Amino acid sequence: MMNYENKVKVNNTFLNVYSEGKNSELTIIFMSGSGVTSPVLEYKPIYHRMSDEYKIAVVEKAGYGFSGSMTTKRTVENLVAESRKALLLAGINPPYVLAPHSYSGFEAIYWANTYPEEVKAILGIDMGFPNMALAQAKEIPETQKEKMVMQQRKILSVVAKRGLLAKLLKNKTINASGLMTGNELTDEEKALYQELFYKNLLNQEISEEALLMTENAIKTDNTGILKCPACFYISNLKSPVKSITWQDAGIAYAKQCGGEVHLSEQGHMMYALIPHEMANTFKAFLKK
Repeated sequence: MMNYENKVKVNNTFLNVYSEGKNSELTIIFMSGSGVTSPVLEYKPIYHRMSDEYKIAVVEKAGYGFSGSMTTKRTVENLVAESRKALLLAGINPPYVLAPHSYSGFEAIYWANTYPEEVKAILGIDMGFPNMALAQAKEIPETQKEKMVMQQRKILSVVAKRGLLAKLLKNKTINASGLMTGNELTDEEKALYQELFYKNLLNQEISEEALLMTENAIKTDNTGILKCPACFYISNLKSPVKSITWQDAGIAYAKQCGGEVHLSEQGHMMYALIPHEMANTFKAFLKK
């Protein structure tokens, strides 16, 4: 089986940085959504289809994949600083193209606007946008959000026991992206995915990121609108926000920053369902 581990020491913990592909002027950095079991396995369907033309890297944040536990607060500036440092220690130097999924959209915008010389473009994989998070903050009080995070943890602590609830919720938890039943991963990789899923399931980092979402969105928003070229895949994800839909928020943000938009009905984990289409779209965009 492939060896996905390449750990570097950052802030008294170890972060995993996996890379593959041919040497290219740019490296595409795949960045993880919240609570993703193992980014190196999760995003394999799409990065594997891009590494024939580009060098790709996957940074696993503290608490994710093979990485160690956090030693700093999960603020957007810490997340970005640790990813940047991990890449340099792994010998992967800018310029980068950032490919964020979900929550890491904040990190990617913050990174691109704060260190513009490092980031040439963004490829959004149904990434989170500050305008959506800020709309949510207006409608859902922080106390209610804390309750939701605690409730989620309660459910996951039962799932962690691998009993009946784990079986019933399989397609909302371990198989949310369909990778456990699809053919993108080998049997060995599926076994590893399962092992990492249960290892990381109740990690504190994921709860802390969720609780800091509004604060991180505000800090990202304060860096201004995204200033580098961008290509966004945006899904029809259902959200509890009433004032704006997930898709409309994404379209509005893309309009503001002049990003290219591709709408998809394949849900939030579209990278596991239409990786071929997405890889081709992204490659064509980068060639432009």
